[in-house]
Amino acid sequence: MDFTHVLTDHCTMALTIVAALSLVILCLYYGLFYFRIGHYRGVPRKKNDDGSENLPPVSVVLTAQNDGEWLRTNLVYLLEQDYPDFEVVVVDYLSTDDTQFILRLLSENYKHLKVVSLHENANGYQGLKYPFSIGIKSAKNDILLLAEPECMPADTTRFHWIRSMVQGYVHDHTDIVLGFCGIVYKNSPFNWLQQYDNLDYSVEYLGAAALRHPFTGNGRNLSYRRSLFLNHDGFIYHYYIPDGADDIFVNQNARRRNTSVILSPDAYTVVQPQPSFGQWHRYRKHRITTHSLYSFWLKCARFVKPLSVLLFYLSGALLLAMQTFPWQILAAALALKLAWQIVSVAQASRRLGVKPVVYILSPLFEIYFLIANTFLTLFPLSKK
Repeated sequence: MDFTHVLTDHCTMALTIVAALSLVILCLYYGLFYFRIGHYRGVPRKKNDDGSENLPPVSVVLTAQNDGEWLRTNLVYLLEQDYPDFEVVVVDYLSTDDTQFILRLLSENYKHLKVVSLHENANGYQGLKYPFSIGIKSAKNDILLLAEPECMPADTTRFHWIRSMVQGYVHDHTDIVLGFCGIVYKNSPFNWLQQYDNLDYSVEYLGAAALRHPFTGNGRNLSYRRSLFLNHDGFIYHYYIPDGADDIFVNQNARRRNTSVILSPDAYTVVQPQPSFGQWHRYRKHRITTHSLYSFWLKCARFVKPLSVLLFYLSGALLLAMQTFPWQILAAALALKLAWQIVSVAQASRRLGVKPVVYILSPLFEIYFLIANTFLTLFPLSKK
């Protein structure tokens, strides 16, 4: 192969450097996040032998607003947990469906269910941060486990979700425990898109926490201390943003020493996939509304991976079109990138219980979300 033209043509040299740097960054990202999550050992488990003296009391907190259908099917899985001392606090917020009747019936059978009913919006803010904060203040235990009405433990036979999440509190200085919430699998391309999107988002925040740089969490499976919430004024500084009860709070309070990650199948939760593309698109829009509060350096760091994907494919395509660089090397670079990506994503997928079709098609999904997330950022939620 003749590389003389590469060394003398400044444009070719610049594109070659861009392609090489992008490839290195992407390989490092796949290894540090996806591959690391697949082989993450996490914190050592406590030896309890069902001894309640080693298991602190826990309060499970969730807010319901016209979620009667979800509560009817999912709440019993939280109430039936195999744990010696826990309560479930449900805040019924402005519900007009049969939520109150379902909660009343369940409270008659489960004495550890505490129902807090709010019939008016006392502070005028949108979103569920106000009722959620009321639920936290109503909880009697310091360790809180947070979920949503549509969530249920992934393992509905062992009922060890609380027991597994509490394993994250192995040190006295641990205040936040991050968990994983998956999506119920269905054999359709739309479901595969949701599976990959959830996997990519989860690996990003779980991988960052495993690298001792936590920046967010998922309120569908999250735990932190009630004292941390009260001592840092809860959501008071971002009540004006409807979303982000989990995202912003963890972002502002998570530190490398006070945050741990639990990646045990018993600790996973699952939710049903969004039924339509429009609802899924709105959910993804809500998820990014809080990113404006991230620090400048965090925004830059989260921009590195999509920018590297764009530059890798763009520079490679330009080199191929210009015919000034050996196509065999470009093909080898592409094969290396795709192979390492699939292997790395496969490690995380197997660890988190995601089906093989997701990591096999991950290169295609990556390109799709590069375009979709660009439009999502350019056209966020409209505000009155």
